[in-house]
Amino acid sequence: MTADTVSDLFEEHRPFLTGVAYRMLGRIADAEDVVQEVWLRWSSAGREEVREPRAFLVRITTRLAIDRLRHLRSRREAYVGPWLPEPVVTEFGAAVPDSADRVVLADTVSLAVLVVLETLSPLERAVFVLREAFGFPYAEIGATLDRSEAAVRQLAGRAKRHVEERKPRYEVDPAVRRDLTERFLAAASGGDLEKLLALLAPDIRLVSDSGGKAKAPRRIIETSDKVGRFLLAVAHDWSTAADAHLLELNGGPALVFSVDGKVDTVLQAETEGGVIRCVYIIRNPDKLAGVHLGQGPGLRVE
Repeated sequence: MTADTVSDLFEEHRPFLTGVAYRMLGRIADAEDVVQEVWLRWSSAGREEVREPRAFLVRITTRLAIDRLRHLRSRREAYVGPWLPEPVVTEFGAAVPDSADRVVLADTVSLAVLVVLETLSPLERAVFVLREAFGFPYAEIGATLDRSEAAVRQLAGRAKRHVEERKPRYEVDPAVRRDLTERFLAAASGGDLEKLLALLAPDIRLVSDSGGKAKAPRRIIETSDKVGRFLLAVAHDWSTAADAHLLELNGGPALVFSVDGKVDTVLQAETEGGVIRCVYIIRNPDKLAGVHLGQGPGLRVE
């Protein structure tokens, strides 16, 4: 295998490996670091040792992601305020032609699901990602993690039950979500509390992530009245100082606010039954660097 072939083969699999690592870690920079380490191991591996390149690359990616996740857990415990995954511009490409597959990929990269995945053990998270997001056979996951197929099935069942019990039953229709997001922006920026409250579920939650590096609530805000009044207060700043853009982030429509061309805030609404059930706001500048305006789809996460 020539050097060009080695490089081309890795680049063919890079989006897939990035997708695995991002779902495991929730941060683009961490996912890219893992994939870069995989490249170093791939480029230096003896070709006679690698009979199945894809299996080899997935195995190394998963194991490195598990190691990094264990290291990151202690840092996240000391995080200032709620922790949310880093938003990513999603574009699944021609490699995912089937609409059902696209729905699965979009769901497993959604902020709501990634937040729930944070509560799994690293091994459970790895099994869930490989099985639920990418449909790996239990035997192949077992080989990846050095576990028996029976043990993997047990981990998969436990992880899936955990996620299903805690994952909100949000609307997945992108057209519905987009319409509600646009109406939400119009009501908030127009200062119309009555119209805004009509769009919010009574038990709505608002979760903000600033990491202590920007102005944002450090506690979760609950109930439509409190969330609505908070949003009206900050919407004034959006309408006077920021430009609003609608992008697809983490498989769904999101509002991206920029100041002087620089992304300042990402807001994504999760909807169900024609109302907004949860609002995620990300203002930590370290998590916004990967969201670019007018520069194509950004990072491709399959």
